[in-house]
Amino acid sequence: MDEKRRLYIYAFLSRVFTEELDDRALEDLRGNEALLETIGEETAAWFGSLDFDALKEALNVDYNSLFVINNHPIESAVTDSKNEILVGLQNPVMQFYFSHGYELNLESSKLYVPDHAGIELGFMQSMISTGDKKSQAEFLHKHLLPWIVPFLTGVRPMAETPFYRDLCDFTIEFLLDDYSRLVEETGEVHA
Repeated sequence: MDEKRRLYIYAFLSRVFTEELDDRALEDLRGNEALLETIGEETAAWFGSLDFDALKEALNVDYNSLFVINNHPIESAVTDSKNEILVGLQNPVMQFYFSHGYELNLESSKLYVPDHAGIELGFMQSMISTGDKKSQAEFLHKHLLPWIVPFLTGVRPMAETPFYRDLCDFTIEFLLDDYSRLVEETGEVHA
């Protein structure tokens, strides 16, 4: 997979995990049949079966149920045995960001934690532009893969819409494939 496509997919994933889809994002997604089919055939058919308002309402209810009210796509909340969300420099992901020159301004973000799925996926997007594939593989190994795969596996059965069910599967498959390709390209295996 070329770097431009990887960049686009990470940007897309970062966006859809950050917040519910607004009108523009939903229109863009509805107009991209190839992306909808890549996410899942059921998703593509479902998007074509509903009008805009019904689609938006179903997606917003499902997003908020899955990622705001009942679950939190936050690394430290998933991996910490006390379900605590770590903020600031006590959060290990912040140290990874700083050591790789990633400046994170949470005050200008709708997300207030550095290890939210939307931010971690956005970090991967920014890392692609640096070309440092070893660091990309390391971040996937140390941060994204250990928590997001089990998180999405657990969230998937709760999804009410084909989009979020398929998105869980697509995200897991994409991240695992991307990590495998990075390991193959760099020869780095992280134990």
